Order: sequence, then C-alpha cells, then structure tokens
Amino acid sequence: MTKPTHVTWLNDTGQTAKTADGSVVSIWEFSYKQDDAAMSAWAKHFREHYCRDAELPDLVSGTGKTNAEFLLEMKFPDKAPGLGPATRSGDFGEILVADYLEYILDYWCPREHRYEGRKNPNVSDPGTDIVGFKFSGKVEPTDELFTMEAKAGLRPSKENRLQTAIDDSGKDLLRDAATLSAIKQRLLLKDKGEALTVQRFQDPVDRPFTRVSGASAVLDVNVLDKMDIDKSDASKHPNKNNLKLVLIKGTSMMDLVHALYDRAANEA
Repeated sequence: MTKPTHVTWLNDTGQTAKTADGSVVSIWEFSYKQDDAAMSAWAKHFREHYCRDAELPDLVSGTGKTNAEFLLEMKFPDKAPGLGPATRSGDFGEILVADYLEYILDYWCPREHRYEGRKNPNVSDPGTDIVGFKFSGKVEPTDELFTMEAKAGLRPSKENRLQTAIDDSGKDLLRDAATLSAIKQRLLLKDKGEALTVQRFQDPVDRPFTRVSGASAVLDVNVLDKMDIDKSDASKHPNKNNLKLVLIKGTSMMDLVHALYDRAANEA
C-alpha cells in the first residue's frame, strides 16, 4: 500500500512514556512540510472524509453556493469561536490516527460512518472513533478488530487527553456492535464485498477474533509540555492486556488544522 506523503511526516521518535500503572506509551512526532503538492493531496484526502469529490457537484447544485462555500458552511466544522474549532481539532486527530492505523500498522480502516452524514457539522457523532480490521481472508481467531479512541489537544487545556482516550476506549466493548452495524450499512451503498468483510467481525461467539484496543492523544507540543501524561492510568481498562497507547505531537497544530480545512475547501 502506497503511503500518502503526509503520512511520511509521521515519525516514530523511538521514545516512550509510562503511565501510572506502568503501561507503555509510544511517542510519535508529526513534522509537516510546506509542500504545496503534498498539502493539496492531503487536503483532497481529508475533504473526502466529509464529501466525496464525485458527489460534490450534485450536492452543491441548486444551493447557489460555490464548492468552497458549501463545504465550509454545510460540511466542515466552523472556524469561528464556538463548538467548531474543538470539532475541527477532534476530527483532525481522528483522521490522522486512522491514517496511522491504515498506512503504518496496515489495518483496513473504513471511515464512512464518522463524518459524511452529520446533521450539525459542529457536533461529532457518538460511537467508536476509529475501527481497523486485519484478516487473512479466511475466518481465523487471529483476525484482528482494532478499536481506537483519538483525542486531540491542540489548544491550551488542563484535561489529560490521553486519559480521556483511555476512558473512552474502555467503553468501546459496549458499542462495537452499533459501530460495526453503522459501518456495514454505509458500505452497502458503496461496495457489498467490503460490507461483508465487516460482517466477519459481527459475531464473536461463532466467529471468534482477536480484539485490540487503542487510546491515542494528538497534542500540540505546547499543550504536551503542561500535561501530565505519566499520571494517566489504564489499570481499569477491560482489555488492558491488549491495549495500545500512542501519543502524536507536533508544533503549531491548530494553525495547521485551519490551513488544511481552508485548502480542502478552496481547492474543491
């Protein structure tokens, strides 16, 4: 699988941190470049989480809006103060971590259920943030369902975003069924074969598989400096023995988020 250029900007630092219960946190750094071609390709990839380019002309038709106006007003979270910026940073973090799962860890990671059908662009839908699948093509107990929670901290905050991700990840076992059903339903409109792949993971009793849980924090370095990651505690996580913890850090991340949304709209 060919990695998009922006994924190559995500680098394993080789460093780790430990939580209060001794769990290991893998630390990655996102060092983005001012590369117009790469940024444009990334903007297209990012935009199509909300609205496929092939569908955009029909969606815009009759609205009296330009493509950019439609995306900024109807699909993307707002840049203006309010709920929008937090949703922007949250979506950015989820999509970046989904790219990490898909292009670095080699999971199949469909995104259809998260962003396309929102009634309010500024409000995230409930449910598991990211779902990844790894399978051989046959039904094997070693097939993997990876559910990951991703929380962003790109502006000053006292909240331990990794702890929030850990706590939310612990709830995924209870909402997997609804999440898988939502992904399958959306995929049935696109590719029945892919939808049936999701089906392989819907009955763990008759078709057992390996369940992997994950919690990740995407943080601006200035936020990370004031956050006590080592005080995070995963001891009560129901899948602690198969829990992966990841931290991604970067500089001027909120500026990057707004620039990416602007480019995604203006180049549509």
